[in-house]
Amino acid sequence: MLELAGIIIFGILAQWVAWKLKLPAILPLILIGLLVGPIAAEYLSEDGSKWIEPVWNGKKGLFPGEGLFYFVSLAISIILFEGGLTLKRSEIRNVGPVITKLITLGSATTFIGGGILAHFIFNLSWELSFLFSGLIIVTGPTVITPILRNIPLKKDVSTVLKWEGILIDPIGALVAVLVFEFISVEGGSGFTKTALIEFGKIILFGTTFGFTFAHALAFAINKGLVPHYLLNVVSLSTVLLVFVESEIFAHESGLLAVVVMGMVLGNGKLENIKELLYFKESLSVLLISILFILLAANMNMDDLLLLYSWNTVYLFLAVVFIVRPLAVFLSTINSNLSIREKLFISWVGPRGIVAAGIASLFGSKLIKNGEVGAEYLTPLVFMIVLGTVLLNATTARVFAKLVGVFLKNSEGILIVGASNVSRLIGKYLVDNGRHVVLIDSNQNNVQLSQEMGLDAIDTDIYSVNLEDNLELNDVGFLMALTGSADINEFAINKFSEQFGENGSFRLITVEEMQDPNNNPQQGLFSHTDDFIALTEVARKYPKIHEIEISSRQHYEELIEITNEDEDIVPLFVKDKKGVLEIISSYNKAIENVAKGFKLVYLGKSMNKRKAP
Repeated sequence: MLELAGIIIFGILAQWVAWKLKLPAILPLILIGLLVGPIAAEYLSEDGSKWIEPVWNGKKGLFPGEGLFYFVSLAISIILFEGGLTLKRSEIRNVGPVITKLITLGSATTFIGGGILAHFIFNLSWELSFLFSGLIIVTGPTVITPILRNIPLKKDVSTVLKWEGILIDPIGALVAVLVFEFISVEGGSGFTKTALIEFGKIILFGTTFGFTFAHALAFAINKGLVPHYLLNVVSLSTVLLVFVESEIFAHESGLLAVVVMGMVLGNGKLENIKELLYFKESLSVLLISILFILLAANMNMDDLLLLYSWNTVYLFLAVVFIVRPLAVFLSTINSNLSIREKLFISWVGPRGIVAAGIASLFGSKLIKNGEVGAEYLTPLVFMIVLGTVLLNATTARVFAKLVGVFLKNSEGILIVGASNVSRLIGKYLVDNGRHVVLIDSNQNNVQLSQEMGLDAIDTDIYSVNLEDNLELNDVGFLMALTGSADINEFAINKFSEQFGENGSFRLITVEEMQDPNNNPQQGLFSHTDDFIALTEVARKYPKIHEIEISSRQHYEELIEITNEDEDIVPLFVKDKKGVLEIISSYNKAIENVAKGFKLVYLGKSMNKRKAP
């Protein structure tokens, strides 16, 4: 009881420390696991026993026999399902081919390169070498996300790393499973056919079970067959059912099944998806905390001493400075990514929970089977995991600045509220090269935004998770466009510093609109238009126009027209280079208007009005 409680307490403490220091939680978790496991047994415990013994050894331990590895398998399935829920097809419009190549060509490069290095540096058999390289293919969202949260990057770069981290987990696991089958199946020349058959079964049953059960669960939830208070636990039990059933039909296909299930649910029309995400996120945090401590504690000092050689350093440096960059540059040939962005993606490749978990599973099985050199597998993978996370967590921000991908001026725009007005404005901004994210708690508004090709998040402005959302790491402008003056004011006060470093704006209130002298500095567009007025204009004339400006006087005349005509609302001024500047209420902010600029406005067309 004391050990189990200690794992949970230490795990959550490590998560808090990681949050406070803005580091991936894997660092303190592994260090704690090593401390209470092999280090305690060697240096701190009087009787030479671990403070936390994951496997029952006849005297103490948490899990008997294969119990630890069953727990690890089920926990990883839940973590991958949660990751799959967060994947949205709309995010990969610009970088879809790059992600596809990274998880195929990039994985193959890492697999071949890592296997060759492990064979020649550590003199492992080819089978074990390629099992090692299959495991280090994976990066992982649990280690990528905390790093990206603290670095303002272009959306394409963060999207590539995020999707790679989640999608490549089952890829690496499947490759490792295939190699494990090669090693496990006896019979010389016959093992290749057997392994390929097993691989085909994994793909077939994994995708079939994941797709089928995702639609079945969504149907049950949307039809009200699952009561609200059972929503989360029914979803959890379904995930475990899919994993176990898929494993029964095709061993090691469960990981693929739960990722497919998560992706289908995350991109479908599932009601209460937010509640499901919050529950799975909290559960994943708890499971990750327990897993890393257990897996690190399960290692012995003899395992760690195997790494005490220069060969370990050579392997690590080769993986980081040769294999990873080679995989990224081959995968991004003819892409829209710049050399600087490719260099940064090459640098950020930390390994995560799936690599560590499956390495522990397979390593122990191979040691039991008497495979020569199998004792190196788990320590080497843990070395890559800990080393890459430590390296990336401490240097990613500096390296981003060094190669020039760090956004000094965040040009993204966060629009609070996804009403018809917000969608029209957001679409115009996106068409003019700006990254726009709309947030709204109204699921219908979010869905309509996404159907227009806009990035939209179904969330509450009061949500504490908003500050950690990766989609907002390049946002520097904040526009509050809801019909609630309180919400608009809250958004400005709460998020101006984080999301409005270049400007925070809100719609004016009814009281401000009626008093010409009460002109707020943060007011949007004009002093004669609040949310109701904007909504009415968008209903009657749902189009945004541009009209060329011939002079400063012409601009002022146009603004006067917009003030007098209730069916026209000025939005932006667009300079000769296409740069947009937001018009603040009563038009006091923009002074450098010149010939060749354009006035951007919503409503009735003014193009028939001739310039003086």
